[in-house]
Amino acid sequence: MRLLRAYTWLVVAWLTLPIVVMIAFGFNDTPGRYNQTWDGFTLKWYGRVFALDDLTRALWISLGIALASMLLAGALGTGIGYALGRFRFRGSGVVNLLMFATMSSPELVMGASLLTLFVSAGVGLGPVTITIAHVMFSISFVAVVVRARVLTLDRSLEEAAADLGASPWTTFWRVTFPLILPAVGSGMLLAFALSIDDFVVTNFTAGTTTTFPLWIWGATRIGLPPQVNVMGTLIFLVGVLIAVVGSVRARRQ
Repeated sequence: MRLLRAYTWLVVAWLTLPIVVMIAFGFNDTPGRYNQTWDGFTLKWYGRVFALDDLTRALWISLGIALASMLLAGALGTGIGYALGRFRFRGSGVVNLLMFATMSSPELVMGASLLTLFVSAGVGLGPVTITIAHVMFSISFVAVVVRARVLTLDRSLEEAAADLGASPWTTFWRVTFPLILPAVGSGMLLAFALSIDDFVVTNFTAGTTTTFPLWIWGATRIGLPPQVNVMGTLIFLVGVLIAVVGSVRARRQ
């Protein structure tokens, strides 16, 4: 038991080490453009977090694409997950197989395939093609989360609503949807995180558009500014805040 606990803490420490380094070097008082060695503590980079116009523009592009992908993948994935969890229809097994194949396929293969599709269709690469690509690989994650929740629903609640005269549409929005809403929210947040963090598929479908991960990749060749660490820290803290609020609300309920 002690060995297992020590192993668990070792794995946790190894996983959190990059996050700790990222946060720490956001306070590094580096005199040049290479933020690789510790030169002292400072808070000035938090005041200059939006000082680099190209980096700020790339961040806003990534946030916009991630938000659009989250909404579209959330709507489409919720419908697919609900259908797979509630109904048995011809081809449902194939749909399940395709979803898991999308989740497990290498990003290089998916990115190259999407690039071929867009080029063959004569579609110009840019924010629209990035959003379409992100929605395509995020739908499966949302659908799997929603399907798992639908499979555990108590059907008697919906039957009680039908016995009281509620139509199927009213039953869904007044009874079913509130019950699966936490799963829908979790799937949408997962789609947002996957979108804003994606590099491989985005690199194939971006064209001349520069997102936050693409900007960081390009900047590593000439020096990574501390603003990148600051933005990464802020994004990480927002994610932690959302997780804490969700956990507190779940415990209260």
